[in-house]
Amino acid sequence: MLTRRLFCGCLAGGLSLAATAVHAQTQECAVFTPDRQKSTAPDDSIARLKAGNERFVAGKSINCDLMAQVKQTASGQAPHAAIVGCIDSRVPPELVFDQRIGDVFCARVAGNILNLDIIGSLEYSTKVAGAKSIVILGHNSCGAIKSAVDNVKLGNITALLKNFQPALATLTKADGLRDAHNDALVQKVAEANAKLTAASLVKRSPIIKALVDAKQVKIVAAMHDITTGKVTWLS
Repeated sequence: MLTRRLFCGCLAGGLSLAATAVHAQTQECAVFTPDRQKSTAPDDSIARLKAGNERFVAGKSINCDLMAQVKQTASGQAPHAAIVGCIDSRVPPELVFDQRIGDVFCARVAGNILNLDIIGSLEYSTKVAGAKSIVILGHNSCGAIKSAVDNVKLGNITALLKNFQPALATLTKADGLRDAHNDALVQKVAEANAKLTAASLVKRSPIIKALVDAKQVKIVAAMHDITTGKVTWLS
């Protein structure tokens, strides 16, 4: 039997949960300020992305007032992370990690590779603008990786695909036929590419290496599954 006391207790509990949810949403919708960015450790930045992907996969992405964020960030930005992702339309980093305006820098190129322009952009993101983490985000069934596996020759794509040679070099006879229809082989190359790309960044950028050595920035590789939305962290 639902007594008045029990009803009031249930109501209070419900209001408490609702207040907690509202508070959590308010925290997630708060834009990153220089002070907030400065107090965010590299591991905290990665944890924020992990939590965002968990919400995305669970269908619990947080809806914020984006126009309010536009106004709040109009005079400046202080993102906590920088993400290098593929141009694939199924892997938009802000959505995959449930991030919003002012939260992350994003550079996108077929196969989530690094060139001088992107490395320079990452140096700006971290050294100049203060981002605390860099994520190299690959994904399964990547068209660029498949093209590299099949040694495609087509216009400027030919030069682009040369970036995957280090990852292709990890293949052995045990991986089977080098063919874009060999899903396991394509996945191995995609994961190797993400990890090798992440590892190469400190070798190609003394600026970023200094930040990593000082534990001011963390670099990680990750893979997005286009069938589930889940991000797996490789390093």
